[in-house]
Amino acid sequence: MASTNDLKNGLVLKLDGGQLWSVVEFQHVKPGKGPAFVRTKLKNVLSGKVVDKTFNAGVKVETATVDRRDMEFSYMDGEYFVFMDMQTYDQLMIDRKAVGDAANFLIEGFKASVAQHEGEVLYVELPAAVELTIQHTDPGVQGDRSTGGTKPATLETGYEIGVPLFITTGEKIKVDTRTGDYLGRVNS
Repeated sequence: MASTNDLKNGLVLKLDGGQLWSVVEFQHVKPGKGPAFVRTKLKNVLSGKVVDKTFNAGVKVETATVDRRDMEFSYMDGEYFVFMDMQTYDQLMIDRKAVGDAANFLIEGFKASVAQHEGEVLYVELPAAVELTIQHTDPGVQGDRSTGGTKPATLETGYEIGVPLFITTGEKIKVDTRTGDYLGRVNS
């Protein structure tokens, strides 16, 4: 248990019958009239939904312990992603639902942050940008601007993104893992 006076960004609270909510931002407010309160913005750890919630100052809230570890993606085993803890070398099998959109950008050897609560995997978080190789893209046709200067390209993970017309098959590019956007070429 913690008090609302102890809130800080990243703290995970257990509210509404055991749901886990991460504190995105908070603000202590002391109005001229009436009791002080804490205005927060909370993000549901599993669904990603963001809500605003107000607490009276000093109220006790239940905190949850979330263990975040850096792990390395090893391989796919059916529908499961196998990650290895780099400290203990233990392997952890994580289902596709917990991996979420990170699955679009995972290749063998990538490092990711795996968050667990009471032995259950909550989510897998990749770095903001990763470097991937273009597995296939059609040659860009000079003068074709109907697509805004982009064309579809398939990454080595099988995920398809839009890239500029000058990108060719086999090139290494940087991709934003949050939006799936092309960020630029990687100079070898």
